[in-house]
Amino acid sequence: MEATEKIWMNGELVDWDDAKVHVGVHGLHYGSGVFEGVRCYATPKGPAVFRLADHMQRLHDSARLLYMDIPFTVEELREATHELVRVNGLPACYIRPIAFYGYGQLGVSTQGNPVETVIMSWPWGAYLGETALDQGITACVSSWKRVGPNTIPHASKASGVYLNSMLATTEARRGGYDEGILLTDDGFVADGPGENIFLVKNGVIRTPPLSTSILPGLTRDAVITIALDLGYVVEETPLIRSDLYLADEFFMTGTAAEVTPVRAVDDQELGVGPVTREIQTAYLDTVNGRDDRWAHWLDVVDVVPAKA
Repeated sequence: MEATEKIWMNGELVDWDDAKVHVGVHGLHYGSGVFEGVRCYATPKGPAVFRLADHMQRLHDSARLLYMDIPFTVEELREATHELVRVNGLPACYIRPIAFYGYGQLGVSTQGNPVETVIMSWPWGAYLGETALDQGITACVSSWKRVGPNTIPHASKASGVYLNSMLATTEARRGGYDEGILLTDDGFVADGPGENIFLVKNGVIRTPPLSTSILPGLTRDAVITIALDLGYVVEETPLIRSDLYLADEFFMTGTAAEVTPVRAVDDQELGVGPVTREIQTAYLDTVNGRDDRWAHWLDVVDVVPAKA
């Protein structure tokens, strides 16, 4: 993780090394926080953040499901992100907004704990490795199951939920794979630890529905929109483990992963197919400002702040 100059913290820009909290914060002990992953791309119009307002709205929605009130509006968080990108001077970066219950009381109840709100940014390349986007990755079905929708609100991108993801990723890496795949308790395909899943079979693109405890991914939504525009049929439908092995193509999507091909599942070789390539190219052209069809998804940052 490469340090940058500033971090936005509770309404102020502070030096990277000074952005600290007490070890007694509620969020550290109980995972009582919500976060987002957002990418800023270097485009011909300058640094542009992909679906920034949508990410900040989802941060608020996630907080609401945890009975948390974030003390900054979506627009205030959007403006703070612009300010942070400007001051750190990065043409492209990864952005991490997070809100969590801070230092106050250390019982399970959050009563008496303030809500801390932070935005970080730093350079970050390919999430699953430098060759992932081109050559694809390997994945395995994890022995860990995705938490149920009435166990923890899966629609909330909550810090504590990601213990589930961490276990699956760690198991996969220990087994020699790049990423894991989580199933539901009923045996249906859910998602990856930090990615949504798409399969291609006979030219039809299929993806698990939200009822399988998956996060409603913004990249997932964008990829569905792009695929439909390209003329593909997209079905949100339950998938089982054997569907993974018999797929013609398999790819994962997410802010960090972007559109990453999965070339093998549990040592079943799939390769990287033409549908995946076409969608990946369209997505990368979009986020890098080379295709104006979805230009409204890009929030361009004025490198010189507008005069008051």
